[in-house]
Amino acid sequence: MKVARFHAPGDIRVEDAPEPSPGPGEVKIRVRNCSTCGTDVKIYKFGHHHIRPPRVMGHEIAGEIAELGAGVTGWAVGDRVQVIAAIPCGHCEECLRGRQTVCPNQESMGYHYDGGFAEYTIVPGKVLAVDGLNRIPDGVGFAEASVAEPLACVLNGQELARVGDGDDVVILGAGPIGCLHVRLARSRGAGRVFLADLNPGRLAMAAERVQPDAAISGQDVDVVDEVLKLTGGRGADVVITAAASGAAQQQALQMVARQGRISFFGGLPKDDPVIALDSNLVHYRELTIVGANGSSPRHNARALELIATGAVPVADLITHRIPLAEVMQGIDIVARGTAIKVTVEP
Repeated sequence: MKVARFHAPGDIRVEDAPEPSPGPGEVKIRVRNCSTCGTDVKIYKFGHHHIRPPRVMGHEIAGEIAELGAGVTGWAVGDRVQVIAAIPCGHCEECLRGRQTVCPNQESMGYHYDGGFAEYTIVPGKVLAVDGLNRIPDGVGFAEASVAEPLACVLNGQELARVGDGDDVVILGAGPIGCLHVRLARSRGAGRVFLADLNPGRLAMAAERVQPDAAISGQDVDVVDEVLKLTGGRGADVVITAAASGAAQQQALQMVARQGRISFFGGLPKDDPVIALDSNLVHYRELTIVGANGSSPRHNARALELIATGAVPVADLITHRIPLAEVMQGIDIVARGTAIKVTVEP
């Protein structure tokens, strides 16, 4: 079979590999779609401390069961499934307290285990042990199901930031994650949702699909001033930084309302993770700043429900479908910001 393996920064190869067989407690799936994201670009450029090459990449996985390992029950060959990316251990103190997203023993598909840029992949028993293999609802395609993983991360972020009825929400970053944030905020009852980006082309492409209440080009206006104008000087109830930008995180504090919530959704580069933060703004305005780190199996299951019911449409966000042989072109498209969502179809 064909796989896309990471060998070193700048070195991803599409090559032949033996077709895998599931061990006890494992499930073999035929990958139908594995979507790409900005993390794949970072891995390609810089590697990752959890990846010991060679490793098959890809963590937004959907497909159908091809074979069951010994002892696996409740599943059948042909079942359509979506696979979690982040695998909590299920038994540490954080997991037992219901905090699976911050499990210190967390492993991941495409990092610790071979991922979905392959014709077939093995779902480890650890995934099944935490209910991380999800049935794809009828009417949901494999490509849409693969987007459940990033949507699950967005759902975790908005739960932590308490996005809800009547909120004015600002999303900083108009990539695929920003688009999902717009749609999820609407489904959670937000009053108005504003989308901002420094890249006018990406902003226009995203705005055409998700129709924010205002699309704010950071290249043309001061984003903070524009948000304050749109909110009558009050500021936004929630600001989500869906970009790896320290400047965006600093701007968030300037545009959030009193008792507002800020989600630092996008992580910063490891060589530049420190920002200047006026803690008096946090103190006197009673602000809440939260992080957001991946998703839990529960978030993945809920994301599939949101897609299936139409509460969060995702099909129109998939702008590029490519074969496995062109995975490098797909990663380049993501890096250039000329797509919303790129999915690989092995």
